[in-house]
Amino acid sequence: MSDGVITERSGLWTRRGDPPVMTHQHRHDDVELNVVRTGHLRYLFGGLERAVEPGQVALFWGGTPHQLLRSGTSEHGDVMWLHIPLTTVLSWDLPADQLAVLLQPRMVVVGAGDLEYDAATAASRWHTDLERGDAELAFLEVQALVRRVLRSAADQAGSSYLPDQLDAAVTMTRLIAERFRDPLSATEVAAASHLHPSHAMTVFRRVMGCTIGTYLTRCRVVEAQRLLVTTRMPTSAVAFAAGFGSQSQFYEHFTRACGKAPGRWRREARTP
Repeated sequence: MSDGVITERSGLWTRRGDPPVMTHQHRHDDVELNVVRTGHLRYLFGGLERAVEPGQVALFWGGTPHQLLRSGTSEHGDVMWLHIPLTTVLSWDLPADQLAVLLQPRMVVVGAGDLEYDAATAASRWHTDLERGDAELAFLEVQALVRRVLRSAADQAGSSYLPDQLDAAVTMTRLIAERFRDPLSATEVAAASHLHPSHAMTVFRRVMGCTIGTYLTRCRVVEAQRLLVTTRMPTSAVAFAAGFGSQSQFYEHFTRACGKAPGRWRREARTP
């Protein structure tokens, strides 16, 4: 199958066809859903290789660096892709254990048997619904599939966290997702949990796998990448629009996260 149709409706981006080859790692501020009907995907995700086989579904927040690799085979694949704005997913009021799974730097991969649900048929429906302009119906189908994937992943993983720890971590994560463009500090984020600041920071790190400051910077870098690719804003404007307090801070964090300076990253990202 050749590259399929790409559509954008009400904040959703969808594509169906052969897996594309990515020349470099990237990040984005969306939740990404891959449904593999035939063929397979091979990712470099957060520095580790992950495979997604036929019948499996992959779900992850795009804030972690990731790259599709060549499969080493000429087999054509039929994959359906969907990007959902993170703010949309947060508005679904997912259970804390499921949201914690999604927002950690990991790729969730589940099989059709684990879902007890025909994900391929569901994905085909939302793709068709978007093509017909029925975004509302597509949103319902998408939400159902995402919830099933996260429920399965959370059930398999279990939880070593107390309910109040999960609630506190998710509260802080929501605040970061909504306000990372503002001059937000780790102390302010911790205060939102109504825990002692040092305890809040410990809870966040235990549940999310990184510090509040690291997570906040990750969100800002992702937003900067989005602005560099989708706008013609000068890098100085991108820095402040993404929430960085200074140009030097922006260049330091961006270069460390992406392996190259913002200007060079923009030029290479826009090169076919």
